[in-house]
Amino acid sequence: MGYAMVMGEALIDLLEADLDGERIYRQAIGGAPLNVAVGVARLGGRVTYAGTLSGDILGDRLADFLHEAGVGGDGIRRVPVPTTLAVTTFEGAEPSFTFYGEPPSYAQLTPADLDPSTIAGAAVLYTGSICLLREPFRSAARQAWAVPGPIRVFDPNVRPTLLPGAAAVAELRDLVEEFAATADLVKLSAADAAVLYGDTDPVERLGARAVVVTRGADGARVTAFGESIDLPAPAVAAIDATGAGDSVMAALISRLLEHGRPAGADDWREHVAFALSVAGLVCERPGGATAMPTAAELAARWG
Repeated sequence: MGYAMVMGEALIDLLEADLDGERIYRQAIGGAPLNVAVGVARLGGRVTYAGTLSGDILGDRLADFLHEAGVGGDGIRRVPVPTTLAVTTFEGAEPSFTFYGEPPSYAQLTPADLDPSTIAGAAVLYTGSICLLREPFRSAARQAWAVPGPIRVFDPNVRPTLLPGAAAVAELRDLVEEFAATADLVKLSAADAAVLYGDTDPVERLGARAVVVTRGADGARVTAFGESIDLPAPAVAAIDATGAGDSVMAALISRLLEHGRPAGADDWREHVAFALSVAGLVCERPGGATAMPTAAELAARWG
């Protein structure tokens, strides 16, 4: 089994909660790509992380968490800016994010920071999320994306609070389509698709070999090899959906590491069904990177 290289942000989530009638914010390790990297490692896959962490105490906690989760850190660079905070509020189990910290600690990776041999040697390369909205990370991601060899997977992970108007949405849509045009897999949520494309089917605009659209409790649709397949989500008692989409991506990467490039639509059907079982378990736990399950925990929950 080869390894995955995950590029993107790591930050601290401040999760809204209630304690004895008082509203508090619980500190948690977060950032969609960090969640993905941890999710792959917890499922038994080899994974290395490339990104920037602050040199402050919160950056130390992020670095320690990645190390303890079994995520390789050769691609980490420490930077002299405070760790970005994501204040997370909820409507039911669904999170909404507001980001604090300028310049963002997570987006300082430059093309010169990348090791081309690590990229070329990866079985799977992941990038996406909010770090692509900023330079120099965007240039670093473009450079990595151009290296031949890995299976390329992409997740736009749209955050409307970072898109101040129609022009920003259009710019992000163009960026998503740029990466998707040469992607083997694009995973996005129904909410992401609504922001970027309204009522239009995103598959019509994305050139990826496979597109997975997650729909929360309604499951997911995968379009690949000329077929579209709808899969149901498992029935769960959801308490927090934070990181559920990231766990889908982590599960899909773990399957790609194990099985290689899919040979047909039935392969994607099996991969997405597995990913939905992972996300279901994540939704039953307090969210974020700590909710990512192991294979043993999946077996205990689903049999």
